[in-house]
Amino acid sequence: MKASDLFIAALEAEKVEYIFAVPGEENLDLLESLRTSSIELVLTRHEQGAGFMAATYGRLTGKAGVCLATLGPGATNLTTPAAYAALGAFPLIIITGQKPIKTSKQAQFQIVDVVSLFTPLCKASTQIVNGNRIPSLVREGFRLAQEERPGAVLLELPEDIAEEETIEPVIPPHQRRYAVAGDAALDEAAERIIAAERPLLLIGAGANRRRASKALRKFVSDTGFPFFDTQMGKGVVDEDSELYLGTAALSSDDYVHCAIEKADLIVNIGHDVVEKPPFFMEPDGQTVIHINYKAAEVDQVYFPQLEVIGDIAGSVERLGNRLDGNLQCDRSYYTALHHEIASHISETSDDDRFPMVPQRVVADVRSVMARDDIVALDNGIYKIWFARNYIAHEPGTILLDNALATMGAGLPSAMMAAILTPGRRVLAVCGDGGFMMNSQELETAVRLGLNLVVLILNDAAYGMIRWKQGQLGFPDYGLTFSNPDFVTYAKSYGATGHRVERSADLVSVLNAAFEAGGVHLVDLPVDYSENKKVLIDELGAKVCEL
Repeated sequence: MKASDLFIAALEAEKVEYIFAVPGEENLDLLESLRTSSIELVLTRHEQGAGFMAATYGRLTGKAGVCLATLGPGATNLTTPAAYAALGAFPLIIITGQKPIKTSKQAQFQIVDVVSLFTPLCKASTQIVNGNRIPSLVREGFRLAQEERPGAVLLELPEDIAEEETIEPVIPPHQRRYAVAGDAALDEAAERIIAAERPLLLIGAGANRRRASKALRKFVSDTGFPFFDTQMGKGVVDEDSELYLGTAALSSDDYVHCAIEKADLIVNIGHDVVEKPPFFMEPDGQTVIHINYKAAEVDQVYFPQLEVIGDIAGSVERLGNRLDGNLQCDRSYYTALHHEIASHISETSDDDRFPMVPQRVVADVRSVMARDDIVALDNGIYKIWFARNYIAHEPGTILLDNALATMGAGLPSAMMAAILTPGRRVLAVCGDGGFMMNSQELETAVRLGLNLVVLILNDAAYGMIRWKQGQLGFPDYGLTFSNPDFVTYAKSYGATGHRVERSADLVSVLNAAFEAGGVHLVDLPVDYSENKKVLIDELGAKVCEL
């Protein structure tokens, strides 16, 4: 068969459902092979949109998402999604085209060394130089992308290789199981936990993969282990629990850090160094047990004294069996702190000021979303408010990027969630700056017939950087802009636009948009003066009663 047909057959063997793409001239053989396949082509309006959607498919399913672009500028536009997948640990296959490699008729027109460009961002970056190599390279690419720690893999298919004949069969995938932690490590972990006076459990990004949630929920329920989580660990264990002590949205000086300072042992499940440190280890400080698929990456603020390496769900289950509910620790301080944190989060959640304050925005969003509905955040200062104040009940229901933390990913991420979960409400929350970076994907969302609401937090500025600028004592300079009329902008794409003009109207506007179906854009003016008041002044003045 033709090599491009073999390539598509290899993708079908991997059970690929979608390819998100902005094709080019160098992809035309592959595009023709795709036309008659079982794989659905999702045409996007920018390569970033394709890459972010594919990476989010990987994040939500555990199977590698696939995106496609041409050579040169098409490929370079996928560097940010590649970094997004690499840092976020989202399985992603990137396919790019290239000019013929056996002969050259256009000199260096549009040619950059794509394979070398992507090498630092990918677990593997390979040019296919013979059609017979396609089955093994595709199978190996998916294996690498999906195994711990997941990430991106690039396969470059030159157009003369795509059109050549080949006789190789596809290589079917096989099931991959992870080893379980050794008995000695589990025994020592159980002994240390039982001996601790105030143990504390941390749930990180790595625990939000491979369906570890069920085992962790049983572990917390059986042991009564007080816990907190990182931004990308939210929802693994239901945060609507007396044992929940908050999310480490800040690296220090938040209420949750009072619990960390009080603890004498921290069991860190799924720690990933790409996230901002949820706490800082110090010499002669707390003992830390590292439970993960892979050994700890040690640095100055993270050097665990014990490591339990293997499948997280299996390790947690076996550790729970050893503890057998034998966690006779002092929870009194943690219980008091839980109520203090709940009280702090509820402050100003019914504030009527307009433009709206972030606490009210988060509270109102939570009230219109069911337990398993999905909120996909872009990146800005509001992400800290959602991390601290939004109670997540299920894994994968609040899509935070606390790794690359790139702007422009929120809308494509929400679109992918809407495709995968058609019966659930999906809300994209974007700052006006981040939204405009990939706002053209509204057309894609409308064309696909998605049910999706996009909430734009409008402060006419790059708010996060403006906050940092003021925090450092610099004058307010260079970070404000003008926006289009978002209601008219939505209409121009065939979506429905709304403008909120009173705080009391946000809930009704969101509910009405969800009930109507289709794509809706909600323009909401926000007031970020609470950033300094709460996140700097109030937290700086708090006292941990230790």
